[in-house]
Amino acid sequence: MHYVDSLHTLYIGDASYDPLAGELPSTEALLAAYQSMIISASGWRKVFAASADEDDPGSSVNTADRFLTALATLAFSKYFGPGPQEILVGLDARPTGQILGAIAVRILTALGHRVRYLFVSAAPEIMAASIEAGCDGFFYVSASHNPIGHNGFKMGSQGGVFSPDLATKIASLFTSLIEDTQASLETVQALSASVSYRQCQQIFGAVDNERERANRRYRNFALQTATGSTDFEVHEAYIRKTRVTLAARPLGIVGELNGSARSASIDAKLLTDLGVRLSLYNDRPGKVVHDIVPEGQNLSLCRNLLEQHYRRDRSYLIGYSVDNDGDRGNIVYIDERTETAKILDAQSVFALSVLSEFAQSRLIDPHSPLGTVVNGPTSLRIDLIAENFDAAVWRAEVGEANVVTLAEQVRADGTLVPILGEGSNGGNITHPARVRDPLNTLLTFIQLLRNRAIAELWFSRLNLTLPDTYTLADIIESLPEAITTETVASEALKEIQSDHGSLKSRYEERFLAEWPDRLSTLEHWDITDYAVHQMEGSTTRIGLGPEYRSEPYTGGFKVLLLDSNQRPKAFMWMRGSKTEPVYRLMVDVLGSDLKLYTYLLAWHHSLVEQADQT
Repeated sequence: MHYVDSLHTLYIGDASYDPLAGELPSTEALLAAYQSMIISASGWRKVFAASADEDDPGSSVNTADRFLTALATLAFSKYFGPGPQEILVGLDARPTGQILGAIAVRILTALGHRVRYLFVSAAPEIMAASIEAGCDGFFYVSASHNPIGHNGFKMGSQGGVFSPDLATKIASLFTSLIEDTQASLETVQALSASVSYRQCQQIFGAVDNERERANRRYRNFALQTATGSTDFEVHEAYIRKTRVTLAARPLGIVGELNGSARSASIDAKLLTDLGVRLSLYNDRPGKVVHDIVPEGQNLSLCRNLLEQHYRRDRSYLIGYSVDNDGDRGNIVYIDERTETAKILDAQSVFALSVLSEFAQSRLIDPHSPLGTVVNGPTSLRIDLIAENFDAAVWRAEVGEANVVTLAEQVRADGTLVPILGEGSNGGNITHPARVRDPLNTLLTFIQLLRNRAIAELWFSRLNLTLPDTYTLADIIESLPEAITTETVASEALKEIQSDHGSLKSRYEERFLAEWPDRLSTLEHWDITDYAVHQMEGSTTRIGLGPEYRSEPYTGGFKVLLLDSNQRPKAFMWMRGSKTEPVYRLMVDVLGSDLKLYTYLLAWHHSLVEQADQT
């Protein structure tokens, strides 16, 4: 029997179909599938499209990758040990997700777990639902911002992905299953075959109810994040107050969802309940109309739609677009002086979110220890914003799990951390959330634009006067200036041949050899010294050399350039991606000196190229 969801009439699955029935894949095919998978705490990812084309929008998955999915699910289950657990299973809106999700459901059911299948669900939603009492964990089928032919898995519990340590343990269990190839293949095939038609009927037939339950939990959690309270009455008061505010000064938002899992989530209901004038586009899961990463030119459609709405209704001032699992989103806005829509770069989205959350925290408590945790390539402008609120900044390696882990450590020491995240991609995580969420960004921006006290406090810290009728452009102009490489820019990506440890050692050798000659030029920009920061997980070690990093040497590496007062003025950063087969480079310069930025970017590329060729 075929099942479809009532929301979008999407095909959920066939209760009588076993995706693992038939001939087993060869050992060679399974190993090849395994070796092409990138495994990290942020998620396991590879190209699952049967054609092996990362841009293939087809739904077919070959036999080896089906069994690879079953073994990943088995490794996830082994982490929990014996005994039934309540497990949420969900997926983003990729074409290959339906069959991978069905496999995960069958394996977990066969192992005796109580499976709640959400089908297409935004990542922040399944994670919020996992906080519910009685839920032990989630298995989420997604490749986040990767191209459409990719897919993969995120695993976790209690609102976030597993810590790097736990993720490593599950990855080891997965590897051991792969090494015992024949027995493992036979095991998962037998498990899948043992699931009855009736069991699948019950799980597939409950999707609508489970998604509605998750929607309610996610809505409550989003309001808890916005208000800092779990009290229903506080939530209702917040909604009433926001509706009154937006009735007096209307605010329109355009959402270009690009066929993402957010199309099945709470965006429309929550934002309209708050009084927002909302227009959504491409809001059917799977209706992917442009590249998935919501940065740069991929925001052009959203910008154009916002501008069209603004011409008809001057309240439309913000637009947002998201990646496929809906945990990463960025903003376009109307510059009311030029009456045009502009793309807001990811670093500025994060900077504005931090500014707003810091101001709200200081309005409540002017003196308590305050801070944020960010990833290594987050712009130095965050440090300057923090200074204005007497707040501190801690940095971790790239990866959601790393910043969340470090933030928990900082909070345990008594510091208030209302917001954390990865400025390099605009992904803010508002406490108590443990995952990036565009809804949090939108709610923060609504407060920034319509709660004058927030903007007023910021301007007073800068010794500026806030205009009587201020705009988002006014606040953007007040941010510390910086020039930063965008993550989607061609100059941010590099293909390398060397292993990461060798590359970093040779980079350091070339840097030390060139520093004396470069210093005479850099002094013209008041750069007189440097410090090397090496980030692994939630730890940052300050020092140059292999003794400040550990195997497999894949952490973040940053050369912080200091002025004559030993204050950071710029940095050159690099790290191999753990979710994509690329090496990422970035340069960040405080101020507006494009010549300095161009000089450092060329030097950084030159050092990497020389290190890779040696």
